[in-house]
Amino acid sequence: MSNALQAFTAADCASVVLDNLSRSYPYAAHHVQLSPDDNPSPQSLHPAFFTSFDWHSCVHMHWLGVSVLETADDDGGLGAAASGVLREALAANLTADKLDVEAAYLLDNPSWERPYGWAWLMRLAATCSVSEDEQIRGWSEALESCVDAVAELTVKWVEKTEYPVRHGLHSNSAFGVAYLLDAFRVLGRDDAAAACEKAARRWFGSDMDWPGQWELSGQDFLSAGLTEADLMRRVLDPDEFAQWFNAFLPVLEPGSRILQPVSVADETDGHMTHLHGLNLTRSGQLARIVTTLGDGGAPSSAVLESAMDRLAAAGLTGLQSEDFMSSHWLASFAWDARQSMAALHSQ
Repeated sequence: MSNALQAFTAADCASVVLDNLSRSYPYAAHHVQLSPDDNPSPQSLHPAFFTSFDWHSCVHMHWLGVSVLETADDDGGLGAAASGVLREALAANLTADKLDVEAAYLLDNPSWERPYGWAWLMRLAATCSVSEDEQIRGWSEALESCVDAVAELTVKWVEKTEYPVRHGLHSNSAFGVAYLLDAFRVLGRDDAAAACEKAARRWFGSDMDWPGQWELSGQDFLSAGLTEADLMRRVLDPDEFAQWFNAFLPVLEPGSRILQPVSVADETDGHMTHLHGLNLTRSGQLARIVTTLGDGGAPSSAVLESAMDRLAAAGLTGLQSEDFMSSHWLASFAWDARQSMAALHSQ
């Protein structure tokens, strides 16, 4: 793991989460008004997730909070006092009554936050469900109505969707389906997991010769190609994935554009700061892809592994910014990359 990621601790994450959960405004509600009187407050629409600038960022801040509680003992950076404050903030939102309102809104607005917000919500539920901590498992039980809603919506969505969304923003199909698939497997939602696997094979199974040198756009926080590969490693067995990956990205070299860090010109521009996230998501995706490829991925594995640390270091510069356009979301992706790179190096 890079030195920069090792220095990014559970205590750092807890501080970011608590700051985010205390910020009700600015908030981008993304609510479609049906009349002049349909102008509710964010908190009335989303009593669990009404801070952190927008709904999906608030959801993955809760995931980050739960994740650092789960790893705090190993990390050594989160003391009992900070842990207690974080638990209190999360518990105030993750109640059955509040989450039932969130589930109802999702069902009433079936394309809203699809699939990005759905994926983070299910990741939160799955993380809570496997905890050995009684309080955190209780949050999983409170999330059941949300799991029911998203499982139902996901099956309907993937079965009717002929073409995936491939760009590097929130509506990217591969990113959403990857984390939905992980979560549904953990949560025992076999029908929803099978629907995700079937869609992934149908959408991406025959892809070849991805033009990685052309995929970068000015506000991406996802690599479209690596995100697709990160999904397919979950669906294919390792040998099948190695064959698929070598056909998908057949000419990878240390200088390949898809492996190069990118910079941000204006930290106050919420779209430009997405590029910090691109560096971080690429580093985590590369770690997971290398883990799956193993020795069967050589020489690709060596090329990919050589790019991870510099991407992570570049992405973490966004966390040095005090601007809310960076701080309301980047920490989740940094922790995700940290976990994935740690898993790779623990092999």
